[in-house]
Amino acid sequence: MFAEFEDDPLTGAGFDTLAVRAGHHRTNEGEHSEPLFLTSSFAYKSAAQAAARFGGSEPGNIYSRFTNPTVRIFEERLAALEGGERCIATSSGMAAILATCLAFLKSGDHVVCSRSVFGTTNVLFDKYMQKFGVSTTFVSLTDRSEWAAAVRPATRLFFLETPSNPVCEVADIAGLAKLAHEHDILLAVDNCFCTPALQQPLKLGADLVIHSATKYLDGQGRALGGAVVGSHKLMEEVLGVVRTCGPSLSAFNAWLFLKGLETLRLRMEAHSASALTLARWLSEQPQVEKVNYAGLESHPQHALAVAQQRAFGGVLSFVVKGGREGAWAFIDATRIMSITANLGDTKTTITHPATTTHGRVSPEAKALAGISEGLIRIAVGLEDMDDLIADCRRGLQAI
Repeated sequence: MFAEFEDDPLTGAGFDTLAVRAGHHRTNEGEHSEPLFLTSSFAYKSAAQAAARFGGSEPGNIYSRFTNPTVRIFEERLAALEGGERCIATSSGMAAILATCLAFLKSGDHVVCSRSVFGTTNVLFDKYMQKFGVSTTFVSLTDRSEWAAAVRPATRLFFLETPSNPVCEVADIAGLAKLAHEHDILLAVDNCFCTPALQQPLKLGADLVIHSATKYLDGQGRALGGAVVGSHKLMEEVLGVVRTCGPSLSAFNAWLFLKGLETLRLRMEAHSASALTLARWLSEQPQVEKVNYAGLESHPQHALAVAQQRAFGGVLSFVVKGGREGAWAFIDATRIMSITANLGDTKTTITHPATTTHGRVSPEAKALAGISEGLIRIAVGLEDMDDLIADCRRGLQAI
């Protein structure tokens, strides 16, 4: 709400309007762009006001570890875009997942997690949460019967990402939400690949949405950050973790992400269009054994993706002939794409998941997740399509 209006002018506003304006409450300075509050602490008018702020009886800023005006604008804007009541920002996407775990799990609890998740997410559940008595069963993202069979009396959380990293499988969010809620289980969805511009898991029944803001929310590979979105009640628990444990988002990074959100839908549509073009081209090449991209009609969950996504995102993967040797030869022959494991950038990136993003995952788990030695992942940026195809042609010629 802006100072010159008595009522909130954004009530009922569209996605693009929210992406540009939501969350910004103008200060008395009348600034047009969102202000950047680079301060660790905040001063009070009196000792009584300080006590009221710390005690929670008066709203307001306390300490930038968990209350900062710039971070709050980002949180309010992302919550609006996801259709959630509240958002809590964190220092990275993995910090968002960890904060979720610490908020809702305790020793003796059980998690059901998709096998098709980011490699570090797999390690977090399989190694570190297990150290503290939380067990995890990994199941097929797309086979709901495996999720149902894995449920125990101690199951407290379903965790998945869709589309998945890196093989681009698509989960039935509404179906898994129904199953989870039948057993009083929370459903958390990592929405990194689609963002709210293409998919809103809360509207499909999810309880929590996780983001690595580092990726498409920023959009230019500049800063680390994460977020959790959900109801006021659930987010109060996540805020408690951030306040106590300190995985906080910096004000400067929040300001960068606000600038990224302003162009989110436009970028996601452009990423999606280019990725679909590249996926179709790759599927016609004899050196390519398989292309993973939900926008292709041949994708096993294409119809589901059409139903729950507005487009198919900028990430695709494909298997080349020759195993690791062929994949590395392809990658090394490219000249435009950046060889890096990050994604969501305006610059196209290329990586070998088996030895980078999922390098710490066991060979057995990689095989179950469909991550072969010949698999290459490309996060399509905003370069000219002819140049990207020419770069892929260089890669294919090197195999």
